Amino acid sequence: MRAARLISIVLLLQSRETMTAGELARELEVSERTVYRDMDALSAAGVPVYADQGRAGGYRLVGGYRTRLTGLTREEAEALFLSGLPGPVGDMGRGDAVAAAELKVLAALPASLRDAPSRAGQRFHLDAPGWFGESGPPPLLRDLARAVWEDECVELRYRRKDTEVTRAAEPYGLVLKNGTWYLIARVGGRPRTYRVDRVAEVRPTGASFERDEDFDLAGHWREQARMFVRSMLREEVTVRLSPAGMRILRYAVEPYAALRAAEDAGRPDARGWVVTTLPVESMAVAASELMRLGPEAEVLAPPELRRRMAEAAARLAELYASRPPD
Repeated sequence: MRAARLISIVLLLQSRETMTAGELARELEVSERTVYRDMDALSAAGVPVYADQGRAGGYRLVGGYRTRLTGLTREEAEALFLSGLPGPVGDMGRGDAVAAAELKVLAALPASLRDAPSRAGQRFHLDAPGWFGESGPPPLLRDLARAVWEDECVELRYRRKDTEVTRAAEPYGLVLKNGTWYLIARVGGRPRTYRVDRVAEVRPTGASFERDEDFDLAGHWREQARMFVRSMLREEVTVRLSPAGMRILRYAVEPYAALRAAEDAGRPDARGWVVTTLPVESMAVAASELMRLGPEAEVLAPPELRRRMAEAAARLAELYASRPPD
């Protein structure tokens, strides 16, 4: 999204020669502070943009500078149109802005590359939600997205189990994970994570906050996700897995658990079976997950889980040994 906005700024300055930060902010539907940051990014990238001071001042490009979009290869042009996420961006209320930015880029491409968006769209499609998730964005997603764009402080009313809490928050970013939106906000000086579908009310305060420019949203999310999975997998079980069991383990358990099991696996025996340690959420969850592997897995420890698996296997054997229903 930011890449498309930076291109839009260059194209706007090419066509209008001089524009103030306020004019650019209104055109791009962002805050003036965002425009200032974008100008710094363009300058760092080598685009010769500078600001004139005074009443008639504004941003302009040095001496007839033109973008080099005509130098794009076909692969680069098609990748550019793959970089947007129309569904999620539309959910946040920015679909029109993305469409306008793509039109501006398309207008700057040579005729030989004008089919880049249609070629990309015919070959790749992102369907972010899970198979059985609810359709449609959370009701307050657009309000939160606006606060994120504008660096605006808000007061959140948030549902937590059977109660509601109110928090003064500085909304830093939004993350879409497996069809579920999450808000990363600074609360009490620390970043916190909230499910957007549990936000009951968003009340703008009218005040803005100073964003920590060193905050890395993607890096923060990766670390939080790792910490969450590790904290969830609080127990361990010892299992024997056949070669087939090792191959399909990743389809039955969390990816982190499967990776740990692969790393801890001992030497294969004569039949190719290995003994390993598997992190699990609980014994009940472990039984459910390992039953998916059928005869390709044998629980060695703890004894309680081995008994549970043996009882389930005995019930299955009894069920299938009986005469099929008419």
